[in-house]
Amino acid sequence: MDAPRAAIAALESDAHTAPGHLSLLYRGRLSSCNYDCAYCPFAKTRDSRATLQRDAADLARFVDWAATRTDAMSILFTPWGEGLVRRHYREAMIALSRMPQVRRVAIQTNLCIGTRWLDRVDTRSFALWCTWHPSEVSLEAFVARCLELRRRGIRFSVGMVAMRELFDQIERLRAALPDDVPMWLNAYDQRTADYYDDADVARLLRIDPHFGYSVAPPPSLGAACATGESVLSVNGDGDVRRCHFVDAPLGNLYDGSFAARLGPRPCPNRICDCFIGYVHRRDLPFARDYADGQLERVPARPGEPTSR
Repeated sequence: MDAPRAAIAALESDAHTAPGHLSLLYRGRLSSCNYDCAYCPFAKTRDSRATLQRDAADLARFVDWAATRTDAMSILFTPWGEGLVRRHYREAMIALSRMPQVRRVAIQTNLCIGTRWLDRVDTRSFALWCTWHPSEVSLEAFVARCLELRRRGIRFSVGMVAMRELFDQIERLRAALPDDVPMWLNAYDQRTADYYDDADVARLLRIDPHFGYSVAPPPSLGAACATGESVLSVNGDGDVRRCHFVDAPLGNLYDGSFAARLGPRPCPNRICDCFIGYVHRRDLPFARDYADGQLERVPARPGEPTSR
């Protein structure tokens, strides 16, 4: 049996640890970005041609692996830089969205590119996690792109980094978006302990009711979490870890060595302060509040159908 088939067989034979659905957070070698946000360490970085070629080859391998699977899966791309300016990410998402076993494929993006390529995606499984960066693009241009996504039936969320100097911009964005477009906020990473006062938090909670988990994440050590069981982090080499924030390897995606190590395990970190980590904690309300939208950060709505 070849390596990809062995990986599938190993996972399917261990179905009790991954009952029918696996979510993968994929982060390849890409770290370049076309934006120049002052708070971001990847602002205006450039990858070498060799790095981009390797990243494209790694991603093609991942898509080929996904095509061989028969059990349901979801994928979130979390590049350090901006992926959608690269054709290989757009083509990967198109291909993955059309695979019947892929329930969801999403990516974190600054939404800087056109939308014609979206004609080729399957909107039943495709989603975007979009961030507005006011220093890089006007409110009017960003909202116009969001409205085009909505017109096309694309599932998406919109958000910002909640820096104090952007509070008015945050409220302007919320007012400019239709009520049915979900908006999220991330606490500013480089904040001091007194960066937000109680009035600030109350103001921001009116925009994102879950903002409190970002600004004051509850202790994580020992908390039950789906990562390592039904949610995994994968890099360009196929190395599997339970999440982006725990370095201990579980094996490799392509030789199937990760499958035997899937299972429930408590969080080993004192604090988890990133949404793509704490959204999978079993003691927090996200499985209920987001249901089918945990990866793309879209809260559930009553009566809303799940992905295919």
